[in-house]
Amino acid sequence: MPELTLVKAVNKALDEALSLDDTVVLLGQDIGQDEGVFRVTEGLLKKHGPSRVIDTPLAEAAIIGGAVGMAAYGLKPVPEMQFSGFFYQAYHQVENHVARMRNRTRGRVPMNMVIRMPYGGGIRAVEHHSESREAIYAHTPGLTMVIPSGPRSARALLLTSILKYPDPVIFFEPKLLYRAFKEDVPDEPEYLPLGKARVAREGKDLTLISYGATMRPTLEAARDLKEDEGVEAEVIDLLTVAPLDTETIAASAAKTGRVVVIHEGHRRCGIGAEVVARIVEESMMHLEAPIKRVTGYDIIFPYFSREAPYLINADRVKNAAKEVLAF
Repeated sequence: MPELTLVKAVNKALDEALSLDDTVVLLGQDIGQDEGVFRVTEGLLKKHGPSRVIDTPLAEAAIIGGAVGMAAYGLKPVPEMQFSGFFYQAYHQVENHVARMRNRTRGRVPMNMVIRMPYGGGIRAVEHHSESREAIYAHTPGLTMVIPSGPRSARALLLTSILKYPDPVIFFEPKLLYRAFKEDVPDEPEYLPLGKARVAREGKDLTLISYGATMRPTLEAARDLKEDEGVEAEVIDLLTVAPLDTETIAASAAKTGRVVVIHEGHRRCGIGAEVVARIVEESMMHLEAPIKRVTGYDIIFPYFSREAPYLINADRVKNAAKEVLAF
């Protein structure tokens, strides 16, 4: 079982999908000859050829529009946006066609498509390179929104999204984690169900709920709370933010009675607000304290020299946890 970084795990999943299913096609800017801005598609053009790994013009709407046609005629396109902040130019294709085609045709025209894109801050990038706008796609009916938190979950979730899932998936890859750490990733293809959260750490005193890049500071905070305070924090990794795994979220909240929700995206109308609403609807009578949110701020993501105060760190999570525990 090799140890892989997240970027290598995604590359492995794409290679496996191309090998296992002849209808899978990759397309995007610079993904072939240049092997992607983050080298996610390294080696794939050479191995699978230009009819399977397609370099496109710098035209996001055309990339997604072309993928719509491919999916409608039975292919499984996997378009890449170089950065999630570049995707707005193609959003009309997603809202008008990708998300609606199956409903519009009463199931006659499938949209088996996975739109991949790196998201989030922490790499000292410039404007439109650091957004965390997952709430936009989670709010759009007809889309499934997946966000892995490490190499193993990225590989398994991406394989499921491409090969096993009938509906369109928006697949956010936390670029801060692309080369941050390694995990054991099985040699044989591995699949994880979409719409199912993972209990990343068992606990009884407090629930910490997160996903994507903020899972690392969340787990760090949980370890510190145990070592410094003797607090057993349960950590939930959402993995899929639309649809949410309400059952796992509500069960953990009922078990511990105290909850903190953590994400890098903006606080207003963010994923955390929906998680809080689900807990209130399902587990409110079990709560011992108000739910706290640790999130990004409601401002445009700051330029690289000032991004650190915006990002989530373990201290912010621990401080929120202590407030909830002290209530």
